[in-house]
Amino acid sequence: MSAEAGGENFTQYIQHHLTFWNAPLTQTGGMASIHVDSIIMSVVLGGIFFVWFWWFARRATSGVPGKGQAFVELALEFVDGQVKDAWHGSRKVLGPLALTIFFWILFMNLMDVIPVDFIPTAAEATGAAHFRPVPTADVNTTFAMSLTVLLLSLFFGMRAKGIVGYFKGWVSAPFTAKGILMKIVLAPFNILMALIEHITQPVSLALRLFGNIFAGDLLFMLIAGLLTHFLSLWFPLGILGYAVWSIFELLIILIQAFIFMYLAVTYIAMAQQQH
Repeated sequence: MSAEAGGENFTQYIQHHLTFWNAPLTQTGGMASIHVDSIIMSVVLGGIFFVWFWWFARRATSGVPGKGQAFVELALEFVDGQVKDAWHGSRKVLGPLALTIFFWILFMNLMDVIPVDFIPTAAEATGAAHFRPVPTADVNTTFAMSLTVLLLSLFFGMRAKGIVGYFKGWVSAPFTAKGILMKIVLAPFNILMALIEHITQPVSLALRLFGNIFAGDLLFMLIAGLLTHFLSLWFPLGILGYAVWSIFELLIILIQAFIFMYLAVTYIAMAQQQH
C-alpha cells in the first residue's frame, strides 16, 4: 500500500493524531485555548471509576465476596498499605485521595493501549476534527494534577502547623544555626531551597507521567501508521510490535500510576511533618 494511501501521507497521519481538539477561550482566537478531548476523557473516566467503586460498595457483603468485590477490596488494601507507609497519622483524607489518584490515572493511562484510530474515528464521526483519547499524554493534564497536589500539600501543611509555623520552616531549614545572626544570614538560602523544592516537585511529577505516557502513545501511533500506510511490507512486523509493546506498555501504565500516587501522598505527608 502506498504511503499516500487515504489521501494523507505517513507524516500527516502522525501529525493528525498528535493534534488536540482545541477550543479557543476568546472569540478572536489567539494562543489561549483548552483541550476539549482531554477534559472529556478525564471526566468520563473519572465518572467510570466513581460509579464502579460505588456500585461494588453498595453491593458489598460480609460473606464470600464476588470477583468484583474481591478486586475492589484488594485495591483498597493495597493503596491503604502504601498510604500507611508514607503517613502514620489519620488516613481519612489521604486514603480516599490516594485511591482516586491511582485509579483515575490508571484509567487514563489505559486509553493508550486502545487502537489509536478507534476513539478518534468515532469522535470525528460526530464532528470533532481531532481527538486525542489519552489525557495523560497531554502535559496540561499532568501539570493540572501535579499543581493540585502542590496546593493540597500547602493546605494540609498549613492546617497541621498553622500559617506562621508552616512558613517558619521555610526560613529555619535545611540550614540550621543557634545564633540569631546566623539564622538571619541563612534565612535567604533556606527560602531559596524551599522555593526550589516547591517548584521542582510539581514539575518532576507532571513531566515524569507525561513523558512516559506520551512516548508510549507516540510509538503506538507509529506502529498504527506503518500498518495503515505500508500494510503489505510491515503488517507481520507491525502486529508483532504492537502486541509486544502493548504488554510492555501495560507495565509502564501501572508503574506510572503508582509512582504518581505514592509521590503525591509522600509530598502531602511531608508537608504535615513537624520535624
